[in-house]
Amino acid sequence: MNHIWNQKRRKRKRRRDRGRLPDSGAARQPSSYSSGAEAAQAAAQTGKPDDVAAEDNNRKPGTTRVRLLKPRASSLPENQLLAEAASDYQPQGSARQLLAARDPEILICGAAGTGKSRACLEKLHKAAMDYQGCRLLICRKTRESLSESALVTYEEKVLPPDSTVKQGNLRRVRQLYQYPNGSEIVVGGLSVDTRIMSTEFDLIFVQEATELTEEDWEALTTRLRNGVMPYQQLIADCNPSSPQHWLKKRCDRGVTKLLTSTHEDNPRLWDTERQEWTAAGKTYLARLDALTGVRKQRLRYGQWVMAEGMIYADVWNPEIHIIDPFSVPPDWARYWVVDFGYNNPFTWQEWAADGDGRLYRLREIYQTQRLVEDHAKQILAVTWNRGGERSPRPVAIICDHDAEDRATLERYVRLPTIAAHKSVSDGLQAVAGRLRAAADGKPRLYFFRDALVEVDRRLEENKKPTRTEEEIEGYVWDATREKPVKQDDHGLDCVRYLVAYVDFNASEGVYLGQD
Repeated sequence: MNHIWNQKRRKRKRRRDRGRLPDSGAARQPSSYSSGAEAAQAAAQTGKPDDVAAEDNNRKPGTTRVRLLKPRASSLPENQLLAEAASDYQPQGSARQLLAARDPEILICGAAGTGKSRACLEKLHKAAMDYQGCRLLICRKTRESLSESALVTYEEKVLPPDSTVKQGNLRRVRQLYQYPNGSEIVVGGLSVDTRIMSTEFDLIFVQEATELTEEDWEALTTRLRNGVMPYQQLIADCNPSSPQHWLKKRCDRGVTKLLTSTHEDNPRLWDTERQEWTAAGKTYLARLDALTGVRKQRLRYGQWVMAEGMIYADVWNPEIHIIDPFSVPPDWARYWVVDFGYNNPFTWQEWAADGDGRLYRLREIYQTQRLVEDHAKQILAVTWNRGGERSPRPVAIICDHDAEDRATLERYVRLPTIAAHKSVSDGLQAVAGRLRAAADGKPRLYFFRDALVEVDRRLEENKKPTRTEEEIEGYVWDATREKPVKQDDHGLDCVRYLVAYVDFNASEGVYLGQD
């Protein structure tokens, strides 16, 4: 009986060696594919998928069909795959279009809260799952601004709660998300991160693309050559800006595809079955309806518009006036400027003046519902104790005229303050003069990017300005065109106080206060 069993085993081994039986332990080799026409013909005859049918049709007798392994996440263990892919996301409208689109450049733009970033991040996550070994990128102009924006959405809404992808470093220092199938999502900022321009990617997502220059954008397109995915793509989101913005013009020329996102695209706000706003949607839209002017047109209705009667319309250009931070020489004169507030934002700005008199806003506090003494402690923490070293003392601390708040600030920072020159008309003219290019072609007023010490979440949730730069395009003349509308101008008041002090009556180089 044993000899019969042994004969069967030897016969089976000979058949396997000739290739008539599959060997589960053998390494797979890529098979050759026939043309599309041959594949279609074979599929019609056999009822099998095109590529399978074509291989069966072309295979020599006595050989085994072996499928070509494609880069797909399905090669993961099933339990791990399901854990990473779990999501209740239901794309609608422009979000659904984005997920399906393969255009080389796509901008999804619209009002605030329409789900633009979520759609982009869901597309990245799906690509990372579907194409094993692909390399993707999430970026903004600066890395710091991603930690509390895109990365929060990605980790808390896109990835499942128990996902292994987000294990490891904290968000604020994370540089990479690694998937079990070998895919990677790199995180970076364009201003200082040299890795981005030396790395190849399959898909890039830019959050708040209006922060970029067109040179930044075009540089990113050169990085799309990793070749793992069947298409290479640059996607981005933003709220509308000026109709003259380079990104809008790029869309108008047809170079970048524009998808318009609406509040109905967000299932959290709009119930598609009942065709009505959800409770969350009614609350959120009421908040946007409370906005005024250009912010309402952009954030509520998603319009690319410029404010009528914008005070600095002829001189303000964020691509010129907002610059990347650099190391400021310690011998440059420093100024602190304060506009007091509690329900309205308390604003503190640290400025430096270079040897030619140009002014640079280095840091800013823009916060509501805190006491002056708490602001004073934070000011000392970010200026005098940075890295264990004392920052240069300010030449002057220029303040709003509130006597009680000035006294409190002086008591805690142990430095005297100066009452601001509050004449509006000549102050506005002086600021406009500094924003305008001088004889050398450069303006004399700059704002460091990401100078904000801390984001005020109340202001952010209510879609109010959270820093001085966000006030400028909504800073408009009143009906008489004799004075500005007194709304959302706290940071710009500080700018006016400083310029008036420096240009009208400053005694530069004389240090005030005591140790």
